[in-house]
Amino acid sequence: MAEASVTPNPVISVNGTPTEKTADDTLVRPSLPASRTESFHSAVSSFNSTDVNGVSKGASTNDTPASSTNASEPEEEDFKIPTDGPLKVPIPKPLPKSKVPPQTPLTPDQASKYATVLAKVSTWKTLPMSTAKKATQEPLTDGERMWLTRECLLRYLRATKWNVNQALVRLQSTLTWRREYGADTFTFDYISPENETGKQVIMGYDNDARPCLYLNPAKQNTDMSDRQIHHLCFMLDRTVDMMPPGQENATLLINFKGASSGKTPTVGQARAVLNILQNHNPERLGRALISQLPWYVSTFFKLISPFIDPVTREKMRFNEDLRDYIPAENLWNHHEGDLNFEYDHSVYWPALQKDVERRRAAATQRWEKAGKLIGEYEEYLRGGNHRSLQQELDAYKPTPDPTPDRTPHDSQANLVSGLEKMKIQEANA
Repeated sequence: MAEASVTPNPVISVNGTPTEKTADDTLVRPSLPASRTESFHSAVSSFNSTDVNGVSKGASTNDTPASSTNASEPEEEDFKIPTDGPLKVPIPKPLPKSKVPPQTPLTPDQASKYATVLAKVSTWKTLPMSTAKKATQEPLTDGERMWLTRECLLRYLRATKWNVNQALVRLQSTLTWRREYGADTFTFDYISPENETGKQVIMGYDNDARPCLYLNPAKQNTDMSDRQIHHLCFMLDRTVDMMPPGQENATLLINFKGASSGKTPTVGQARAVLNILQNHNPERLGRALISQLPWYVSTFFKLISPFIDPVTREKMRFNEDLRDYIPAENLWNHHEGDLNFEYDHSVYWPALQKDVERRRAAATQRWEKAGKLIGEYEEYLRGGNHRSLQQELDAYKPTPDPTPDRTPHDSQANLVSGLEKMKIQEANA
């Protein structure tokens, strides 16, 4: 999405990121791009866990079969919802009864197409910095390589109905868009003014262990601007950060109670949001639960309906019982649940930042330890029980090809292809 032009402003440092400041002391979007890995490193040095009141519990190095850096586990195990007052911080893990659904094994054809995409993506050395013709090419950053996980490649393949060429085009398009849009430069400080009223809140998990992102249009507190869309992009990324091992999807809860017609997004804003959701976060939406629509919002949805793809539309539910989708004890009491949660920006925002930075730092450390491979397993990166890609490849012993004129299994892509086929055989055994 094209951004409005602005007059250059003085540059200050916010959390180590160059950031512009206007004459009235308003923070604007960071002025220089930064890779995901660079932003992760700011939190790598500290993995101390805290309780719900922010009290330090000390560091822990509990290992999992997937990784020796499971920094998120101690804090999550110690977390308890308070009984003597409202909760004011994010819930770090799903309830035991909320389970991630099992993944569907790939078919032989799907495994072959995945291996083809991985082989091609593994050759990428540079990418355009913008969508403009003859845009400057810059090297792929570590953060972008880490983003290209096995599950990421599969999401783009599913979104394109397993069309290899279309998946490759869309993957490169998203990486270029993130560079041009500046998605990885948005900081908590820059976004903070947009969320002072709690108009977007990541809180709890649904029945399938998807993290829930609440959108509350009635709490709109800022005038229309690019930063409003940056806000949603930022919160979607943070919702992904809060996903437990094995989960790829999020649940959106949009409640229009109390929202005036003046706070309804414009069609242009809605199209920008749909572009972020559908084109650059494909297969991320698990469910969209939309409640208490006044007539003008219903009209608004009819206006934007032509821009909503059938896959997204199928996941939308209107005015249904939210308890059918989210455990009552994880559902905000403002949305018919039993969770006594109160949004206090001064408490919630730094708590979310600390939790996100800890998770991202731990994932980065795991990725680096496992060899910085494109096609890494997201479950491993999140501290789950899955082995790393390198561990899987080390355990996989392909049978030597007796035909001398055939290419040996000497590349990562060939090894991964054989590994995926072996998994299919095991699943069908």
